[in-house]
Amino acid sequence: VQLVESGGGLVQAGGSLRLSCAASASTYSFDSYTMAWFRQSPGTERQFVAVLTWNEDYTNYVDSVKGRFTIARDNAKNMLYLQMNHLKPEGTAVYYCAAHYLYPGSMAARETYNYWGQGAQVTVTS
Repeated sequence: VQLVESGGGLVQAGGSLRLSCAASASTYSFDSYTMAWFRQSPGTERQFVAVLTWNEDYTNYVDSVKGRFTIARDNAKNMLYLQMNHLKPEGTAVYYCAAHYLYPGSMAARETYNYWGQGAQVTVTS
């Protein structure tokens, strides 16, 4: 599956952004993939942010974004979203969407995911 992120940008602390991830060209339908968001700041490893399983029976977030970020999908449009509210400067990073067919072995491990987008830059100013 091919993934393309969009919606990144520059925002002040306390503001909101919605990232989108468009999926296409796959052997399996989009609704067969567990989808996740990761982020990476300069000099750091790629970090798990959120996950939503293929049948939406499970969702999880890294503690630092719980209550502020929401992951969602629209299977009819082959789209994944990440609504980010009350953004903080430490949220500045390149955000990546990732996909794994059905259930990944570990929902939060980047090594689990087979498919990645190119990333979208989010910059939060104080």
